[in-house]
Amino acid sequence: MMRPGAQQYVVARPLYSEESFAEEHEKVYRQRKTMLDHVKQYFTCDAKRAKNAALSFLPVIGWIRIYRLKEWLLSDIVSGVSTGLVAVLQGLAYCLLASLPPWYGLFSAFFPVVIYFFLGTSRHISVGPFPVLCLMIGSVVTRLVPDEGPAANITAFEGLSKDDQRVLVASSVTFLAGIMQLAMGVLQVGFVVMYLSDTLVSGFTTAAAVHILVSQLKFVLGLVVPGISGPLAIIYTLEIIFNKITSSNVCDIVISLVIMVVVFIVKELNDRFKSKLPVPIPIEVIMTIIACGVSYAFDFRTRFGIDVVGHIPKGYEPPMAPNLHIFQETAVEAFPMAIVGFAVAFSVAKVYSVKHDYTIDGNQELIAFGVSNIFGASFKSFAASTALSRSAVQESTGGKTQVAGLLSAIIVMIVTLAIGFLLDPLPKSVLGAVVIVNLKGMLMQFKDIPYLWRRDRPDCVVWLGTCIASILLGLDLGLAAGLGVELISVVLRAQFPRCSVLANIKGTEIYKDRKDYIDIYEPEGVKMFRIPSPIFFANIEFFRSKLVEAVGFNPLRVLRKRNKALRMIRKLLKKGDLQWTSKGFVNTSFQPIKESEDESNMEELDQPTDFKDLPVRIDWNGELPANITVPRVDLHSLVLDFAAVSFLDISALKGLKMALRELIRVEVEVYIVACDPYILEKLHDCCFFDDEVQPSMFFLTLHDAMLHILEKHPESTEKKFENDKIITTVTVHHPGGNLRSRDRNAPDPETKF
Repeated sequence: MMRPGAQQYVVARPLYSEESFAEEHEKVYRQRKTMLDHVKQYFTCDAKRAKNAALSFLPVIGWIRIYRLKEWLLSDIVSGVSTGLVAVLQGLAYCLLASLPPWYGLFSAFFPVVIYFFLGTSRHISVGPFPVLCLMIGSVVTRLVPDEGPAANITAFEGLSKDDQRVLVASSVTFLAGIMQLAMGVLQVGFVVMYLSDTLVSGFTTAAAVHILVSQLKFVLGLVVPGISGPLAIIYTLEIIFNKITSSNVCDIVISLVIMVVVFIVKELNDRFKSKLPVPIPIEVIMTIIACGVSYAFDFRTRFGIDVVGHIPKGYEPPMAPNLHIFQETAVEAFPMAIVGFAVAFSVAKVYSVKHDYTIDGNQELIAFGVSNIFGASFKSFAASTALSRSAVQESTGGKTQVAGLLSAIIVMIVTLAIGFLLDPLPKSVLGAVVIVNLKGMLMQFKDIPYLWRRDRPDCVVWLGTCIASILLGLDLGLAAGLGVELISVVLRAQFPRCSVLANIKGTEIYKDRKDYIDIYEPEGVKMFRIPSPIFFANIEFFRSKLVEAVGFNPLRVLRKRNKALRMIRKLLKKGDLQWTSKGFVNTSFQPIKESEDESNMEELDQPTDFKDLPVRIDWNGELPANITVPRVDLHSLVLDFAAVSFLDISALKGLKMALRELIRVEVEVYIVACDPYILEKLHDCCFFDDEVQPSMFFLTLHDAMLHILEKHPESTEKKFENDKIITTVTVHHPGGNLRSRDRNAPDPETKF
């Protein structure tokens, strides 16, 4: 009960072991479903479930019914127009990363957006080209259709131009990634993205930003650099750029620098004054329009030899079937594309869903992106996700729902069908400069390294491993390597947890690591050991070694020494060299007795000590006859805190039982506290208990076990020095009686130790 006005509580209850608690408190019986029950439930259909399925598959139905026309429509229109202008520019710019003609980026900013409007659960992300995915597609495209040399031996390439071959590769790998996403969504395995930690994604996207930066240098410098894919591609690309740097186009460099400086400054102003600006200044769009006008007026293409976007065909191209041969060639690259595209989009969607208080469904998002990519690939678009900057524009300009996304797609469609020709004179260096400026957020993630190193070094190793591997080996192999490093770090943390010996905090029922506190109490002959991890096949030996280190002796070695001593005592008694008298054992031999080195029958030495044919029970901590020495064991009770142990596997059960037996056989009482009920149930199911290891060793809490030990071993509270005496007061209510005193030093109605 709480005392009025006091930050403390008093509890009066019986001392409970797991068995006594189960006897006094009846549990609720819950019938567990079998696998067959789950299968039947999954395939059962009724009207309510059909309605819920339709609503979950078409989330647009859910939010369109609550759409506030008067309040939201104007905001969505403003957001849609702003996002559409940015989407046009980013579609053209990011398409260069995919090594495709720029106008195909407009397709990727249109078709996936339309499908996501109906199937997506996020109301704020802007779907379309994402630079990391574009770069991954570009590596596949340049591998199968290189800038220099013949294309891969694929029948479908016959009769196609190089650009058409590349479009076929990009759309086919996008189609395959979409199939993978759709399959994962249907199979309800959206949880796989949880294996991509924030640290791993941060390192991966930072490496991708470095790749993107290097890939855009050829446009900024006005150089012709062939696309290179595979491990160390970034090194070879930089080598070519530095060899050709004297041939750079000065006009391209000046245009790029002007664009980058102006865009960077205005973006910083947008961030600083975002609370005062009704909408962010669309500086990329403004600078693009200015660059187009200047390039057209002064004929940059002819006079300075710069590379421009060129002719943008009007309208959309007819749908195209993917190529199965390309599926076979690109399956390995398509899977990381599917995972990365979904992981990034889901992460951004999750941020906005929390901010605006609605829920998103990971499995439905997989289905939405899968169908979007499949549909878009049929019309020659490439893999879509979400760009962080574009989503920020859609949300910050007041977008409330995906109506804004649909309007942005309409803006892209207008450019594609009617005014795309106005972008013909746009220098590609402008697009490269826009891409580089938008990398600021990803490149600034390098600042995470010192923070991670100070706060969590294993996470820092994951970040560095993922980033370095992705830079050197390529994004697909780098992601796999990063996952490997991440899983290794998780395994190592679980395999080598920080075990600790606990002590009581004076005057409380709280137990903490003895190394962390000064004012503590440790009863003599008692150790409390905590392992903060599941126990399984990989860490059971570590657990046993740390346990031996905590108790200060090896129980198996002590047991063998004791059995050896018993063997020698029996042998001496049989020979008559040793006799039992009222004063104890007496050595009747006049020759010194040497300890036997007989190592035969080692199995017998591991058995419990047996005193049945001896005249007296041996006190192992007393003086032994015939100069026999056995390691002294001052420990009489060991408490294992299993509060953080979430599961045990079969290997751990065997190892744990062996460790408990060894301790029990050297007369150490073992208690396990705060054990999860499901682990206890598993121990019973696996026949863990026997004559030595019994269920009575399990207690509800550490304090219950400690009170039981002190009641059973009152000598544990006695100290050699009076000023070492610790008074820790707890109130214990004994069943069937009133509060009774358990203090042996004072007549208080409380238990003190």
